[in-house]
Amino acid sequence: MTTLLWIIAGGVTMSAIALVGSVTLILKEDVLHKIVLPLVAFAAGCLLGGAFLHMLPETVHATDSHIAPYLWVLAGFLTFYALEQFLHWHHCHRDSAECKRPLGYLILIGDGLHNLIGGLSVAAAFVLDIRLGIAAWLAAAAHEVPQEMGDFAVLLHSGWSKTKALLLNVISASTFLAGGLIAYAVSSRMEIWFLVPYAAGNFIYIGASDLVPEVNKQRDLKGSFIHLLSFSSGLALMYVVKLFFGHSH
Repeated sequence: MTTLLWIIAGGVTMSAIALVGSVTLILKEDVLHKIVLPLVAFAAGCLLGGAFLHMLPETVHATDSHIAPYLWVLAGFLTFYALEQFLHWHHCHRDSAECKRPLGYLILIGDGLHNLIGGLSVAAAFVLDIRLGIAAWLAAAAHEVPQEMGDFAVLLHSGWSKTKALLLNVISASTFLAGGLIAYAVSSRMEIWFLVPYAAGNFIYIGASDLVPEVNKQRDLKGSFIHLLSFSSGLALMYVVKLFFGHSH
């Protein structure tokens, strides 16, 4: 497939992942609570593994600058810190007592921006190298599953109908494809390699500052072991992808 087709396929598939939120309608609440945090831990491992094992090493290799990639990582980290501060992002499942209708709109706005930036960044990875794009997409997709489940539940608790919540969630997720197409369009006119370390900063922030603290609320020894195993599995997956899809320099 061409780079453009990879970007389109990745964007469409990522948008479809928003439908996973509907799973919360058929799962019992106790079952949902049991699987969400292990999924969050797995996503955290994928995000951090993707950032440190794939995106950052590839960018450092692709540029002559010794400091620029790291500055873009910090810029990506800072951007998501600011978005979470001002838009009150919460990527994980939260207590329904905290949910109010205005929060539902904030979630959609925040997720729309998040997906737009994600689309730009993953497309930049595909432009740089197809294999790097696959790794970046896998890391982002792993994060989307627990996020969409949590967000869908919050929208329902905010008083929205099931149909409206699911539809708006999918529309919010579609900005990922829009970001990918924008990145591809401008890649012929300017270098967009900086979006890869920028995305790495996004991934590091979401994984370390958002997802890991959520998982660390678990105080049960058995639960903590399961979460550690899930987190390690996410890292291991990114390492396996590196072994099979990476290339030597």
